[in-house]
Amino acid sequence: MSTRAFVAGVGMTRFGKHLDQSVKTLTRAAVEQALADAGCERGDVQMAFFANAAQGHMEGQDMIRGQVALRAMGFEGLSVVNVENACASASTAFQMAVAMVSGGGADIVLAVGAEKMFSEDKARTFGVFDGAWDVHDVAAGRERLLRMGEGITPPPGTVSTKPYSVFMDIYAAFGRMHMREFGTTMAQFAAVSAKNHQHSAHNPLAQYQQAYSVEEILAAPAITYPLTLPMCSPVSDGAAAAIVCSQAGLARLAGRSSRAVQVLGWALQGGSDRAPEAFDRHLVREAARKVYEQAGVGPEDVSVAEVHDATAIGEIIQSEVLGLCPPGQGGVCAERGETRIGGRIPINPSGGLESKGHPIGATGLGQIFELVTQLRGEAGARQVDGARIAIAENGGGLVGIEEAAACVTLLGR
Repeated sequence: MSTRAFVAGVGMTRFGKHLDQSVKTLTRAAVEQALADAGCERGDVQMAFFANAAQGHMEGQDMIRGQVALRAMGFEGLSVVNVENACASASTAFQMAVAMVSGGGADIVLAVGAEKMFSEDKARTFGVFDGAWDVHDVAAGRERLLRMGEGITPPPGTVSTKPYSVFMDIYAAFGRMHMREFGTTMAQFAAVSAKNHQHSAHNPLAQYQQAYSVEEILAAPAITYPLTLPMCSPVSDGAAAAIVCSQAGLARLAGRSSRAVQVLGWALQGGSDRAPEAFDRHLVREAARKVYEQAGVGPEDVSVAEVHDATAIGEIIQSEVLGLCPPGQGGVCAERGETRIGGRIPINPSGGLESKGHPIGATGLGQIFELVTQLRGEAGARQVDGARIAIAENGGGLVGIEEAAACVTLLGR
């Protein structure tokens, strides 16, 4: 990067059910926190990238979502770019802010993501995800994805009769493939989930703050084998924001530069027509290679990670393709306690999507909020000791047999 980029301030609402809030009020809360954290005034912000994936589907606000939300909180004359990249929308907005600063286009840029997903109409809520894959290839695409789980037969009674996202079926197929290829067990998926729920008990902004044991996770209501309810991310509302600055921008802020966190590397990666078992070509692995090369570090240098665990299965896969765990050993690492706070490589100290929550247009910036907090040493009871380098991974949508987009970001102090 030609100009170094820094995160000067972050803000985040609690993720969860906010029936009395709107996209506008959630945006205001997160942005005002980020501005205050950075010592930044509205007038200092030169450009904004606004992430949202579902407001068009949920409310009919199909266009100019960022302009509407930010004007409502007092931004006038501001250049706003709306960003939609499915569940990777917020991390994409963050990376676009970094690119703008790194390329010299601006010195102080706002990245914000906000989402309202709760509705009394559950079909409308779960219908959000119907547009996150190729709508001209639904039947064939579903069959192609579910075929990855062949060879592992779900036991009787392990599929819920209640509505759930079709993406849970896809994650279950990913999980059964991992079980078939590497011998991963349902108990290891449960170990991931138990660890994340235990982490979130110390996160006041998490949607769920109740710890569970592995045994409780295994005994919980089934969603679709091998997933039980606590292994899956919930429906969530929420917002998160970050102020991204150059060194010149930092110098203009109110003496907060000592708390700034540097962006060491970033990559936005698309997928390929690979074989499902070709994990060496997984889009997150390709993105991670680029990011480690940019920063001149390796996965062994990472202190803490936030990864896209829309299910516990997702965390195991991402821990491997990021190089944090050996191939096929993500479940073993979780079962040994290597990925919990105090372990070799703490993953999702926030509680992850499974427990912190997953308001899809805000999720990636929620990860940035957590990692900046960790690198500053301000995470309280969930603090990772000595955190110096942090990695975030956030994926969105499906094309072929993997995510349509993946953002990997490396931060450091």
